[in-house]
Amino acid sequence: MGTVFAVLLVFVGCCSNVVSLELLVREFPGCGNIVTFAQFAFIALEGFVFETRLGTKKPVIPISNYGIMVTMFFTVSVINNYALNFNIAMPLHMIFRSGSLIANMILGIVILKKRYSVSKYLSIALVSAGIFICTVMSAKQVNVANEGSEEDGFYAFVRWLVGIAMLTFALLMSARMGIFQETLYKRYGKHSKEALFYNHFLPLPAFLLLSSDIYSHCVHFSHSTPALVPVIQLNVPIMWLYLLANVITQYVCIRGVFILTTECASLTVTLVVTLRKFLSLIFSIVYFQNPFTAWHWAGTAVVFMGTLLYTEVLSRVTAARKKAE
Repeated sequence: MGTVFAVLLVFVGCCSNVVSLELLVREFPGCGNIVTFAQFAFIALEGFVFETRLGTKKPVIPISNYGIMVTMFFTVSVINNYALNFNIAMPLHMIFRSGSLIANMILGIVILKKRYSVSKYLSIALVSAGIFICTVMSAKQVNVANEGSEEDGFYAFVRWLVGIAMLTFALLMSARMGIFQETLYKRYGKHSKEALFYNHFLPLPAFLLLSSDIYSHCVHFSHSTPALVPVIQLNVPIMWLYLLANVITQYVCIRGVFILTTECASLTVTLVVTLRKFLSLIFSIVYFQNPFTAWHWAGTAVVFMGTLLYTEVLSRVTAARKKAE
């Protein structure tokens, strides 16, 4: 029952989160900072009440270690959301972030001196090829959309390149954080709830650096079209409702993944998250009518083929069938 519930939370929470984020970004492309701040504040508040018991429970892992982890986590979260302000479409954003396997493998080889099987290298090659195809096709769409003015088109393309650079940096930083987290868990044991709280609580003062941008978007949100909330019969600016939905679904998504890691093997978790990303991508394309060519579909298919090959799902299913026979 726990596994089914966790899978349900992941699919409902994470897919709904993508929808609410796209609704926000379509209206205000540069709203990444206020979205990140709202998510951090909500999860930190929940963790302070239920995980630290209003600050009475001391952390198992030293705060100094959390300081390093938090710096990386905050940087990744802010850059990933802020990249949407640089002509990065949501489908490309999702596909690009699916390349975490590449970053993990590269840093695993460089830092942890790991060695992998031929199938693992092949899977990474497929994921890299798929992301490359989608990125090149998206670059062409940026040029086409701005072909009316050569200067505007060049400026839009440069902004898009900056966005791609930001996503690449965030991808590598996220992989480095995962390796650092892995070493901490080996030393102190797994304390996912504790890590979740401190990763969201400690960076909150850093948002003061982004306060002017967050405040300006608060003003924009407050002047958005009002929508009637049925239960309380009150008109609320619709952007605030979208933000509330995004924060709640982000929490549901993270909680679902956490429960899944305690109930299932890492392979199952990877597979569930991969399938969730695929469904989110399909929904984003169909419902929001994002431009998606045959080349994009081909690139997406190659990315997910590589991911499935990396997780060895097919080989394990075949082995399970043979064992059953």
